[in-house]
Amino acid sequence: MQMLRVGRYLALLAVLAPLFLPHARAQQAPVAPAPAPQAEPAPPPMIDMGLRFGLEPKAIDILKAASAKLAAAKTLSFTAVATYESPARTGQPLAYTTLSEVTLERPDKLLVIVPGDGPPSEFYYDGKVVMAYSPEADLVAVAEAPPTIDEMLKAAYDVAAIYFPFTDLIVSDPYKDISEGLKLAFVMGQSKVVGDTTTDIIVLANDTVQVQLWIGAEDKLPRMMRATYFDEPGNYRHQVEFSHWLLDQPIPPATFTSTAAANARRMRFGAPPDQLPQPGATGATKP
Repeated sequence: MQMLRVGRYLALLAVLAPLFLPHARAQQAPVAPAPAPQAEPAPPPMIDMGLRFGLEPKAIDILKAASAKLAAAKTLSFTAVATYESPARTGQPLAYTTLSEVTLERPDKLLVIVPGDGPPSEFYYDGKVVMAYSPEADLVAVAEAPPTIDEMLKAAYDVAAIYFPFTDLIVSDPYKDISEGLKLAFVMGQSKVVGDTTTDIIVLANDTVQVQLWIGAEDKLPRMMRATYFDEPGNYRHQVEFSHWLLDQPIPPATFTSTAAANARRMRFGAPPDQLPQPGATGATKP
């Protein structure tokens, strides 16, 4: 389950700016007499999620219904507002937000417009080429792309560390991606507040992350996701709110390309080496 890397992603900024701080390298100590053996610290306690809840069938049914609704749509458009927390100098969390306007046509077209916060960015994929465009800087990174959205998303992550916080919802089989490695699933209840409609609230978790999902009780469309990571100090919250859903509406082919982007100054499509996914790191196919 790759769900919700809000705060662990920067979409176009992965191409245009640093993603992560460089990893510190440990220095070798000079040769010295071996110290007396010391007891190794006890490992942190394992988080046991399976004994109490397991996979509740009703939660799985809600997840499958939402996934089937999204997978069946030939075209999709929606707005995603991502909020993630990061520590301030005080050690307390600060919230940062980005807004993404998303349009796709299965199996091979995607547009992501990010007007803010931060530098505006535009991402175009027409089944043959991807363009990551910064309008303010008039810079564009262009690369040939695989023939499907799923393959393109994985390639964009592997090559340039580009990741969108709604990736699980736009792949061809959302349930397969979300349920991979699932250890816990249960129904928390319903809400009449989130998304201006009645939503079913389910909780999902694997060994890495716990996610709350608010899914429309009638239309089966996601309205909000909130995640916390078990290995993240501070238990910072990562959240995406979804709105303005449109399914199976006609979309002009010109939507998925841009003359301004095509004519902008070119730059390499890729992230600096220390920002690329490391061997064994999680990407667009696994958390």
